[in-house]
Amino acid sequence: MILLRYRVRHTLAATLLAALTGVLFGTPESAAAQQPAVTLTLGGAARLAAERSAGTEIARFRMDQADARLRQRRAEFLPSIMAAVGESEHTFNSASFGISFADPVSGKSLFNPNGQVLGPVKIWDVRGTLRQSVFDPGAFARMRAARASAGAIGTEANGAAQQAAALAAASYVRALRADAQWLARTADSTLAAELLGIARDQLAAGMGIALDVTRARSQLSAAHSQLIAARIERDRARLDLVRALNLPLGTVVALGDSLRASPANGELPSIAEALDRATRTRADLKTIGEQITAAERQLDAVRAENLPSLSAFADHGPTGGAPNHLLGTYAWGLQISVPIFDGFRREGRMDEQRASIRELDARRREITQQAAADVSAALLDLSAAGEQLAAADERFGLAEQELAQARDRFRAGVSGNADVIAASLALNAARTQVVDARAGVLAARVSLHRAQGNVTDLP
Repeated sequence: MILLRYRVRHTLAATLLAALTGVLFGTPESAAAQQPAVTLTLGGAARLAAERSAGTEIARFRMDQADARLRQRRAEFLPSIMAAVGESEHTFNSASFGISFADPVSGKSLFNPNGQVLGPVKIWDVRGTLRQSVFDPGAFARMRAARASAGAIGTEANGAAQQAAALAAASYVRALRADAQWLARTADSTLAAELLGIARDQLAAGMGIALDVTRARSQLSAAHSQLIAARIERDRARLDLVRALNLPLGTVVALGDSLRASPANGELPSIAEALDRATRTRADLKTIGEQITAAERQLDAVRAENLPSLSAFADHGPTGGAPNHLLGTYAWGLQISVPIFDGFRREGRMDEQRASIRELDARRREITQQAAADVSAALLDLSAAGEQLAAADERFGLAEQELAQARDRFRAGVSGNADVIAASLALNAARTQVVDARAGVLAARVSLHRAQGNVTDLP
């Protein structure tokens, strides 16, 4: 009969606590029911951030700028056409042009030998001009350099997307951990309420003491405080996730994954396989390679400026002193330009580009070594996280067994609830350790994908 009363009070306490928790603090399910939620998996969050992040958007604008510069270089191979219509009036000094005509009859000069102002002369001119580059190795080299620069900026945009994806994935893992911690603290509160109910029943039956009730109430109060802190941490984690995804504030994000459903570890790639994948997919390595190519193309463009270039021009249009007395005139020709000496400016620019190439090559070696270190560290972390999870699961099982044994002794009246409370605290710590271990495994997986440069490939 007494045991039945314990079970009824335990069930009621758990039900009331769960209802009170849902009303005061809310749950992920109740929050999602209030308004339409965006359901995302870990990989979905990473891909969404890669598309929507501010860094990715800025990188796209830089790509547009690079494409515009490439079009400017291509314009050097297209004809330049210009039309002009003008009316002008001017005077000039006869002596400035050396005009000294003499009258054939009198022999006197027609103009003042010291010069005189002639005019004004009105001129109407309607002119069309066309210029076309026929052969310009410098322009061709500059276009190749602009194309290489656009490719480098494109890989930088991919790198910005991967960084945004990694940030969102890390925020997603923190949100999963915060949810799991909130659920763990809810379970702690339920257990504390159950122990308080048992202590009160035993006191009423004359089998317990008031100290046991006080201890149980103290533990329940501490559990409630931890539950409030866990709820605040959960809300903050969701806010950080929404910000990392560049979604409007107030957007409800439902997590499609859970720490318990996440694989504990899985088959780990070898260091050689991970390094090979990183070499092929890491955006920073691809970007530095494209930057070196662009710098080499810039060097070729400066060298090509030493070569001769050939261009054609044509000019045609009517001109005259009045609109009704215009005569058509034209000019056309071919022009060969041969650079001879520019004060060693081209040599200085070539030396600058060579130094830039050496700098980029040194950076590529450093990034390659950093990629190897990142991959090795991520594999070590993932292996260690799996081992820590196994140890945490074992500790949690033992803590549950210890609590069950202490609870049986307390119900039988063999001991007070001090052992039960100590065992429940150990179980609380074990729950926290399991949550941290599972979150650590998932964070290590994200770190491995980030080291390999394929965060958006997460499932």
